[in-house]
Amino acid sequence: MRETVPDWVLDRADEIVLSDLTPEALVTRMGRGDIYPQERAERALQNFFRRGNLIALREMALQRVTRAVDRTLDDYVTRKKLSGHWQIAERVAVCISANPESRDLIARGARMAEAMNAEFCVLYVEIDPDLSEKKRRSLDANVQFAENVGARVIRLQGSSVPAVTADYVSRNRITQVIFGRSAVKGWKQYLYYRALGHFMSNAPHVDVHIVTQQTS
Repeated sequence: MRETVPDWVLDRADEIVLSDLTPEALVTRMGRGDIYPQERAERALQNFFRRGNLIALREMALQRVTRAVDRTLDDYVTRKKLSGHWQIAERVAVCISANPESRDLIARGARMAEAMNAEFCVLYVEIDPDLSEKKRRSLDANVQFAENVGARVIRLQGSSVPAVTADYVSRNRITQVIFGRSAVKGWKQYLYYRALGHFMSNAPHVDVHIVTQQTS
């Protein structure tokens, strides 16, 4: 096709209006000669304007407009300082540690993001800068695995994991968060649920998924 518009034109547009039409309706209009002359329309329908191409083009157009709307909403929410429940697109975040079990969480998050056609990120809060060599290697492996499955890795800093995570989730309007939980009991279990409650009170609009893991 020669009648194309570069992506940068759409990226710089102040407003995008989509005139949506099903592939079937477009084929009907082309067959009537509403778009091309009759003899040219028949040739076009047998070449570029096949039904599969039209379906793909429509999907691309809808995704482009969705991203444009979401960027506009991002700007509006930031400017008006609105709460975190304003969102258009799904955004999945997985919270990891230096434990090898985090890779199972990352894989689950990647599957969820793919199924929802969502943005995907992995969060790690650095509260202990002096990790052992073993844990440092394990963390690096987790980060590499996350990047391999298409995640954007975000390193956060702070003294409170739930507070720092909740702040990032709210500011970036994450819609789904995955946490891991070791199969522990007693005071460790109490501390875990206390931290989880703190997170949920500071990020009330996010869906929380808790995955129980075997204790290392």
